[in-house]
Amino acid sequence: MKKELRIVFMGTPDFAVESLKVLVENNYNVVGVITAPDKPAGRGQKLNESAVKKYAIANELKVLQPTNLKSEEFIAELKALNANLQIVVAFRMLPEVVWNMPEIGTFNLHASLLPQYRGAAPINWAIINGEKETGVSTFFLQHKIDTGDIIAQEKTPISENETAGELHDKLMAIGGKLVLKTVQDIENNNITTQPQNENQELKEAYKIFKPFCKIDWAKPINEIHNHIRGLSPYPTAFTEFKHKETGDVISCKVFKTIKEIEAHNLEKGAIIQSKSEVKIAVNGGYIHLLEIQLAGKKRMEIKAVLNGFDFNQYEII
Repeated sequence: MKKELRIVFMGTPDFAVESLKVLVENNYNVVGVITAPDKPAGRGQKLNESAVKKYAIANELKVLQPTNLKSEEFIAELKALNANLQIVVAFRMLPEVVWNMPEIGTFNLHASLLPQYRGAAPINWAIINGEKETGVSTFFLQHKIDTGDIIAQEKTPISENETAGELHDKLMAIGGKLVLKTVQDIENNNITTQPQNENQELKEAYKIFKPFCKIDWAKPINEIHNHIRGLSPYPTAFTEFKHKETGDVISCKVFKTIKEIEAHNLEKGAIIQSKSEVKIAVNGGYIHLLEIQLAGKKRMEIKAVLNGFDFNQYEII
């Protein structure tokens, strides 16, 4: 016999919208949506609604935006929704009083093949570490973050030049389908869970801070290429150029590169410029800059940058 589901959905960014959309389009009873409070953004500091809130309002779903997940007021509002299943996609850490509330439990969608890449930035780290494969996992929440019993997983390959942004969009779609499958299996009393395998070397997915984003051109070619694409388009790898005569320093975000494996005797970090391309000599070959953003300018393809910027006047620092 099918379970009658009353679902509370929790999520904030674009990544979560796809999963909520799949539930709505398949006529599941979403009794409430929990998302982050509106934030001031942009020059006018106008209040900005989360992607999940915008979708929920457009589909006439009840929205709650607690600042404190432990507050008595929020807990009372959540209880009043009388949900028997909660689904979390790209939200924040939940207190036990919240995740333990529904009868069936609370499951989370995580953008990695757990137990690998637990943490805040699984998509970025899978690429930075040069993985050839990743995926998504659904699992029931427990006390320790990203450690609960796995319900289902779906794998996908990572291609050589794929960026974190491209992989994000791919996993968002795969994740939506996995959330739907998980809900259908719960509804049909057809789930088996598996404890996470801790008996292996585990790679973490720590939050990434700006100092880590600076490119180290002395590293091997594959590490540099993976570092750049793993941070693209956000938080973005960057380098700095210093003018050979004036000493002025200009910062440059690097969004897209390809690598050229070739032996050479050039100094690491040497810039080679031609009419239509710019490449940097590194350990093992050259990194070709394809899309960059100089400080104060827009993101551009390298051919457009070369119309007004002479790399020969600069050196990498």
